[in-house]
Amino acid sequence: MRTPVIAGNWKLYKTAGQALELVGGLLPLVAQTKGVEIVVAPVFTVLGKVAEALAGSNIHLSAQDCFWEEEGAFTGEISSTMLIDAGCSHVIIGHSERRQFFGETDATVNKKIKAAIKAGLTVLFCIGETLQEREGDQTFDVLRRQVTQGLRDLSQEQLKKVIIAYEPVWAIGTGKTATDSQAQEAHQFIRGVIAGLYDKDAAEEMRILYGGSVKPENIGGLMAQADIDGALVGGASLKADSFAAIAKLGK
Repeated sequence: MRTPVIAGNWKLYKTAGQALELVGGLLPLVAQTKGVEIVVAPVFTVLGKVAEALAGSNIHLSAQDCFWEEEGAFTGEISSTMLIDAGCSHVIIGHSERRQFFGETDATVNKKIKAAIKAGLTVLFCIGETLQEREGDQTFDVLRRQVTQGLRDLSQEQLKKVIIAYEPVWAIGTGKTATDSQAQEAHQFIRGVIAGLYDKDAAEEMRILYGGSVKPENIGGLMAQADIDGALVGGASLKADSFAAIAKLGK
């Protein structure tokens, strides 16, 4: 049985005070929520303070990105070891905004995933097609390429530290959500790719999250699908009440 994951990607929002206010509101709302892993991903500058606020709670801390080297002359970058030192257990890698705006490629995603796993982090590995790719009937080709190249040379043991997040780019921050059946179709395909790369057991164990304008109103229908194991939540994770509602319904 795969334990569902509800992760909140705060993106470029929340100063230290605002982040602590959000966490302070969230903690009591989900303190009794069982059967689901809850993760929040603030900006780098507040990770340490949020880690202190989450200590001893049922909420895990994630970063939004990492670099593939441990240290060196890489101005502006942050390593996986530094993220663990700041209190992180998870890291988001390959988000479409990183790919779109910051030149992230399947090859750099692969290097980051390997570095994060080596350091001991659990990876939230993002994949997804653009609107142009979907309309051009390229969705499955894109997903196969991103999964295959992103996980290149990972052992089946290393794969256990990976959670896949399928986020159709056309649904991120647009208010549009893939229909339940569209999302299920993509998730089922991704699970099949994992089975082909590894084996049926690895595919069955892989948790695959949906992301893209997830709200309390649509999480129930998504979670009812056989191959959807949770959600990577954007805007709705910036308010304690809406994120808590998603976490409670995401089982």
